[in-house]
Amino acid sequence: MTKKQRRELKKIIIALVFFIAALFTKGVEFFTSLFSLVAFLVCGYKSIVRAIKNLVRLNPLDEHFLMSVAAIGAFFIGEPVEGAAVMVFYQVGELFQSIAVSKSRKEIASLANIAPEHACVLREGEFVTVSPEEVGLGEIILIKAGERVPVDCKITEGSAEIDTSAITGESVPVAVNVGDKVLSGSVNINGAIKASVVEIYKNSTVAKILELTENVSSRKSTYESFIHRFALVYTPVVVALALLLAVVPSVIFRNPLEWIRRALTFLVISCPCALVISVPLAFFAGLGRASALGILIKGSNFLETLSQADTIIFDKTGTLTKGEFSVTNICPTGVDKEELLKICASAEIYSNHPVSRAIQEEYRGELLEVKNFCEIAGRGVSAESNEGKILAGNKHLMEEYNISYEASSDNGTVVYVAQNDKFLGTVTVSDKIKENAEDAISQLKSTGIKRTVILTGDKKGSADAVATAVGADEFFAEVLPQDKVEKTEEIMKDTCGRVVFCGDGINDAPVMAMADVAISMGQIGQDAAIEASDIVITDDNLEKLPRALRLAKKTVKVARVNIVFSIGVKVAVLILGALGITNIWAAVFADVGVCVIAVLNSIRMLSDKLVKF
Repeated sequence: MTKKQRRELKKIIIALVFFIAALFTKGVEFFTSLFSLVAFLVCGYKSIVRAIKNLVRLNPLDEHFLMSVAAIGAFFIGEPVEGAAVMVFYQVGELFQSIAVSKSRKEIASLANIAPEHACVLREGEFVTVSPEEVGLGEIILIKAGERVPVDCKITEGSAEIDTSAITGESVPVAVNVGDKVLSGSVNINGAIKASVVEIYKNSTVAKILELTENVSSRKSTYESFIHRFALVYTPVVVALALLLAVVPSVIFRNPLEWIRRALTFLVISCPCALVISVPLAFFAGLGRASALGILIKGSNFLETLSQADTIIFDKTGTLTKGEFSVTNICPTGVDKEELLKICASAEIYSNHPVSRAIQEEYRGELLEVKNFCEIAGRGVSAESNEGKILAGNKHLMEEYNISYEASSDNGTVVYVAQNDKFLGTVTVSDKIKENAEDAISQLKSTGIKRTVILTGDKKGSADAVATAVGADEFFAEVLPQDKVEKTEEIMKDTCGRVVFCGDGINDAPVMAMADVAISMGQIGQDAAIEASDIVITDDNLEKLPRALRLAKKTVKVARVNIVFSIGVKVAVLILGALGITNIWAAVFADVGVCVIAVLNSIRMLSDKLVKF
């Protein structure tokens, strides 16, 4: 409990002591009224003050107004114990809500603790302690055992084990050495390391996560928007009905005390706390649980949309596959393998594409000097050497330059190489499928996904092999970046539910913007991932996709149950109260009891048992 919650608990205990005393002295009117009044004031003075302030602001119709009028009214009609009960049990319900909100916020709020407090930076030959915001790009920082990494950096000296659980949700420490990148917000478990700063604080991972979590509540689900609109109409309507219930029957049947009692009961029952608190809390608890799993969701609206998904489109490279390429075959035509690889690696020297890097790593010899390098989107690269113009890319690049080539049947990414308009052969680069890809897609189908699609620029054979291996329903191969949007649009027209696109968050921004929900995998350190995605899975664990889907469905289900239960009980007890069948004690249950039950139902979202992983 927080200090504030402990103070409220003490007040409730004191109020309950006087309330029980009032019950035991019910035969003595003076003491009954006195003890009831003390219990009422101890618990209810804040609600009365808020009700008066809202009245002055011409915005009186909230739960504080309803409870204050009902409780004070009970005193005026000679039922002080009931009046005290209204406020005491209302405060008990408020305390339950406060504790529940604190519990549900804990997972997201814990992310605020990943903010580093200081950085130890090398300046003028010695390490000085400064604020992380003051560390510059390229500076050397020292991270001791037990300290939190202040900014994104690359290790230059030492080795250690790093706890990345606050960032990725992965509890197993990661061993890092010289050359490895370390994300801010991680904790150095052992060993002292020195590292070069690769991102200033405002661009670091920790700053992006904190910004994301701070704004998470600004995007509301349709359920939360409905509750807000419902409360705006509902509260004034029930107040008007309560007034009519007190006045009209009193004039007709001439028994004003009875009808005022019924009107006060009606007011207590009508308080919409259960709806206003529990439904947003269900979504907030869902977002908190997701954060604890390393699944960052930008708002409850995306959680709701994800629950409605029936189609998932996957990018292949880096999503279903590891993105770790290696050369698997070299087929020269007219030159030897070493020469073909040399020419190809020379052309690819300035490219950062994973295929290009794999070819560069494969060739260890001296490269040709090249100039006028040009990367052709969706095709490959071109460059000029002393021996002529080199082209290296897919078959579309060969066709574009009218070069005759021999089509390769290799599975993988085939790079066709030509020099001076002469075809020299192919270099095949292959990627490994992630171990859990097949299981993840199987789990997605068991959670209600009806269609899984792979979109890739790779050739048909490679795409077919991956689709078969992971169990995807269909694939579209040799799809250029500009064509992915068109293909995604076609898929969205063919489905009744929502469409999710899952990719690397970097090269597919137009597709991600078009999809109903965009999920990026393992790219929390990238600006593009945060900007383009609605959901960021902070590591490369594909099994978190079905987890996110199950969590979304459970969250929406809990919110629906809360709405039906809260409105159903309230309508039933409202009718019974208006007919005089129930008393103010039933009204207290209809308000506080229903609210507490709905809140407890919402915070079940934080339990692993509810969302079976």
